[in-house]
Amino acid sequence: MKLRDVAEALKLPHTIFALPFAYLGGWAAANGFPGWQWFGWVTLAMVGARTAGMAWNRLLDLPFDRLNPRTASWPTAAGRVTPPILLALALAATALFLYSAARLNPLCLRLTPVALAGLTLYPFLKRFTWACHFGLGLVLGMAPVGGWLAVTGAWDPRPLWLLAAVALWVAGFDIVYSALDIDFDRAHRLYSIPQRFGIVSALRAARVGHAGMVIVLGAFGVATHRAGLFWLGWLAVAILLHYEHQLVSPSDLRRVNQAFFVINGWVSALLLVTTALDCRYPWPLPFWR
Repeated sequence: MKLRDVAEALKLPHTIFALPFAYLGGWAAANGFPGWQWFGWVTLAMVGARTAGMAWNRLLDLPFDRLNPRTASWPTAAGRVTPPILLALALAATALFLYSAARLNPLCLRLTPVALAGLTLYPFLKRFTWACHFGLGLVLGMAPVGGWLAVTGAWDPRPLWLLAAVALWVAGFDIVYSALDIDFDRAHRLYSIPQRFGIVSALRAARVGHAGMVIVLGAFGVATHRAGLFWLGWLAVAILLHYEHQLVSPSDLRRVNQAFFVINGWVSALLLVTTALDCRYPWPLPFWR
């Protein structure tokens, strides 16, 4: 076993989807950088939670990954990363997550069962419901809420706008990505929106989800009184998501990976940067005074 195989099995580059939103939640809560101690423990908590979730997911999906031609060469399906290794990674990562949450504040520690339940249960959803994409979205949507509560240590409804935005965003691009497995899912009775409603309707649902993400993200900006730079980032995200949907069509899914990885990576990073700059330089919009 090589570390490269472990990194590939856990899809470490996918961290860019959730980690920036955890930072964004904290930055918005503090209206600035919350400090290096917060940054370190939030980073470790996110690494632990995400590693645990991916290890459980790979372990539970192993029978299907071995059969699916698209995933048969993955390190787990090919046997280069074994089930005992995945189990050890999941347990160690869970311990890291719990310890990091405890170092943040008591509220974060008390809420860890909610996060762990989501990380453990969402891989089962594809066996029962085509709404599984939204389950994944809700799990990743907990990241900005966690980042926010790690700063405040007290409940606040405002980061729920971010939870909803991330949930719709993730569900949208997961619907597009799952279109690659539509034939396999139908053959093995796995559920997804493409499998249940077809690719045309699935791509339409993904567009609606991403439109909803833009709307809800705007509601977060209003609720937290964000200024000009945040709204420039918001506009750029809307343009990026529109472009993402120009890359795929029901008859041409060849650029799904470009839409899935590249564009969505830019979305999360851009929102973090513009929110951080907005906290530092709160330039008012000329028509919003």
